[in-house]
Amino acid sequence: MRLSLTGLSAALLVVIITSVAFAEEGLIAGVDPSQRPVAAPAITTVDHPGAWYTTSLLGVSQPYPNSLRFLEDQGNWYTPFNHPGMPGRYDIRGWQQK
Repeated sequence: MRLSLTGLSAALLVVIITSVAFAEEGLIAGVDPSQRPVAAPAITTVDHPGAWYTTSLLGVSQPYPNSLRFLEDQGNWYTPFNHPGMPGRYDIRGWQQK
């Protein structure tokens, strides 16, 4: 396969423009894992109202097992535990039933 001089020049131009664009943005979170960028967002508080716990424990009978204590430490990130899963025989907590 032969690259023409025009094609090579175009590819080089794209690389240079992309490099300049990224250089102007400054720090990107995750590039240097040992140092958190000053401007990176941070979660300062976590508030789970009672309705959040009710939804999360839907389909689980009391007494709740100790393995569910992770909910007390659940932050503001996604967890599949408090969202409906697959329907049918896989719906062991009854989230998909009408």
